[in-house]
Amino acid sequence: MTDTPFPPRSRLVRTPRHAVAHRPFLVIWETTRACPLACLHCRAEANLLRSPHELDGAQARDLMDQIAAFGRPYPLFVMTGGDPFQRPDLTELVAYGTSLGLRVAVSPSGTPTLTRQNLTEVRDAGAVALSLSVDGSTAARHDTFRGVDGVFDLTLDGWRTARELGLKVQINTTVSRHSLHDLADIAALVRREKAMLWSGFLLVPTGRGAELDSLTPDEMEDVLHFLYDCGAVMATKTTEGHHFRRIVLQRAALAERGEEPRTGPLHARLTARAAALGLFEGERRAVRRPPMDVSSGRGFVFVSHTGEVTPSGFLPMSADNTKRRPLKDIYRTSPLFLSLRDPSLLRGKCGACDYKTVCGGSRSRAYAVTGDPLAADPWCAYQPNTLPEEQPCAQ
Repeated sequence: MTDTPFPPRSRLVRTPRHAVAHRPFLVIWETTRACPLACLHCRAEANLLRSPHELDGAQARDLMDQIAAFGRPYPLFVMTGGDPFQRPDLTELVAYGTSLGLRVAVSPSGTPTLTRQNLTEVRDAGAVALSLSVDGSTAARHDTFRGVDGVFDLTLDGWRTARELGLKVQINTTVSRHSLHDLADIAALVRREKAMLWSGFLLVPTGRGAELDSLTPDEMEDVLHFLYDCGAVMATKTTEGHHFRRIVLQRAALAERGEEPRTGPLHARLTARAAALGLFEGERRAVRRPPMDVSSGRGFVFVSHTGEVTPSGFLPMSADNTKRRPLKDIYRTSPLFLSLRDPSLLRGKCGACDYKTVCGGSRSRAYAVTGDPLAADPWCAYQPNTLPEEQPCAQ
């Protein structure tokens, strides 16, 4: 037992600098649904052609004006898709957002458009970061998931080029039955290629993802513990894995007591494979990257290719449209967003959970499985108040 006091929650889990009821930390815009890939999990069910109803250039610039209207510090603005490079005006839009003072990131697909020229142009236009998806440690595994041969090599080349150009690179990995036993190898790849951040996306069964086999809650728990372990040697986070924040608090409490977490066989297998790969050897991070306390509608907002405003791209309930009503008003006053920011409205075990104010479960997953965005996250293994020895120390 160490005499060092338990770190305050504010150091273990970050909160945005401004109240999330007032402004989001992150705005994601689906620039287009056009994409030549056929990814097994795609929430957008992307296709080859751009929609005639997607926001045109003038409407896209108006959207960025609406984001800037939240005031400084502006939300981080991510242009995703589909494949954003399917828009011929992408570079112009990045430059416009940058001119407003927005921090702009781009999330392209691993397609033939992921070229040095295109990456150079978006960097020169002001983009500060790039996020790419890696769902397998080898070409065979990744390309099978993405539905097109050659995607792995294109992604790896684009990743290396982006780093050479000075762009920060985040790597996203969909945690599904397909990638489950490859996660340690993917982690080793991410560390070797020096990504800024590795994000484990815990599958939401929506779009094409509804056809994929889900993990059990216990497997999800083991994956979250493995991501926590990886955080000692590289920066890690989760998408739609809000219970990672609970794991961080519990693991810190256990470490302060000199105890180990209780994990399952999947965690043991992933840890053994990681050890065999030397993942945890060498330089360790001086400070862990604390997860950010944001979730659907609470610090996070998604704008579709047609301007529909939803709490998340994985929670397709529209609160309104930016062509009809300013994003600031939608985010601050819509009943849907207000309900998602009130943890007292959560139902089931999420409503009873001692971590509901810092976790709250995936509202997207609750909606996808039950049709109720305030229902309990069906893929969370934690039973409220049943593991007192793993509760945080007094803060």
